[in-house]
Amino acid sequence: MNQDNYRIERDSMGERQIPASAYYGIQTLRAIENFPISGLKPLATYVDACILIKKAAAIANSDLGCIPADISKVLVAAADEILQGNLRNQFVVDVYQAGAGTSHHMNVNEVLANRALELLGDVKGNYQRVNPNDVVNYGQSTNDVIPTAIRVGGLLAISHTLNPALTNAIAALDKKAVEFSSIVKSGRTHMQDAVPVRLGDSFGAFAQILREHQARITTASGDLTKLGLGGSATGTGLNTHPEYRSTVARILGELIGQPLSVAPHLMAAMQSMAPFVNVSGSLRNLAADLVKISHDLRLMDSGPKTGFKEIQLPPVQPGSSIMPGKYNPVMAEMISMVCFQVMGFDRSIEMAAQAGQLELNVMMPLIAYNLIQSIEILGNAIQALTDQCIVGITANPERCRDYAEGSLALVTALNTHIGYLNAANVAKESLATGKSLRQIVLEQGLMEPDVLAQVLDLESMSQLPRSS
Repeated sequence: MNQDNYRIERDSMGERQIPASAYYGIQTLRAIENFPISGLKPLATYVDACILIKKAAAIANSDLGCIPADISKVLVAAADEILQGNLRNQFVVDVYQAGAGTSHHMNVNEVLANRALELLGDVKGNYQRVNPNDVVNYGQSTNDVIPTAIRVGGLLAISHTLNPALTNAIAALDKKAVEFSSIVKSGRTHMQDAVPVRLGDSFGAFAQILREHQARITTASGDLTKLGLGGSATGTGLNTHPEYRSTVARILGELIGQPLSVAPHLMAAMQSMAPFVNVSGSLRNLAADLVKISHDLRLMDSGPKTGFKEIQLPPVQPGSSIMPGKYNPVMAEMISMVCFQVMGFDRSIEMAAQAGQLELNVMMPLIAYNLIQSIEILGNAIQALTDQCIVGITANPERCRDYAEGSLALVTALNTHIGYLNAANVAKESLATGKSLRQIVLEQGLMEPDVLAQVLDLESMSQLPRSS
């Protein structure tokens, strides 16, 4: 290698050649060599979270007199450049890496140090003024930075991606609930006929389900606002200023626009992955209902000739390489696959949370990737489903009405007038002869025509009780 194409860096294990253009350093290089596992690199939101922590730490440590103000200034400038999208190709450590995330953490420290050196007019790798460990990482440890980065990354992903997507989906479903409010369709339980419902109420139920999940996720994410940052190694706060913990929490909260606080027990905040398991569980819970909703949409759209076809999902692409004119419910299919992946991520998070020993959980890189990825793919999938599917759903009122009129479950409304056994016999005769329920009841003289018409009025029967 031409000498101009590399620089020499040294660490406690020796020295190595680093590409001259690289902003990462020797510890990152060792991780690249040690972990050629998946090709998966850290998620952008996770990088943002780490950089925001470093920015907040640089400001706090400067304010507290722990690092020089001019060094803090260039570290903040370097952090801002990365937050604006620069140097993203320098975060290169595989997701499956050294336990607890030390490799990724040092990758962040080295990139910030080398960019800060350039801003000072120095050269990359000359760490005398800005050392990745002694300056960028002042008062910090992988032990407290990585759990904090998972918290911040989760909060960012929820506020930027998942919450807006849920809000938009709920609004779109509420709009469909109003649009379809007068359309009566057959209800179905056990995949069999049930008493009639309003198509609009089905969509209103979907909206309410998502609304309640959004509230559950918000509650669960409250655990992410309590930071162990400042616990340093093992939660003791070694090598930190006494006021660092509260100062850095306040500054970091201002940077992300959310109130953050110091965890009541720094060692507990470092050891327990319970906040991440809790948030992941709320995502799994949402995913389970999203699968159910996606299946319902597919069933109601099934056909067009041999299925329900009560609604039409927007056709967004041809559905077959061999059958012309076929369109598939691809957006609903997509979100189910995303939900299955989230459920798998949740199981991995649960297992990783158990795998800590003594003062540290060494499975945090897996938790970080799975949790933030779950939040973001759910948010992206929900938004795509809203934009490409929900807003364009149309109803087939005639098909809905035909199924409702022909449902044997209408006999349920007769129970209080002719008794359960008589109603069951009417249903059996209708199924055997093809006669309508109305016809059989009148032929047998079980009810007066005007009373029967009132009892079997589909609009009244399908009206949901309204809360006062």
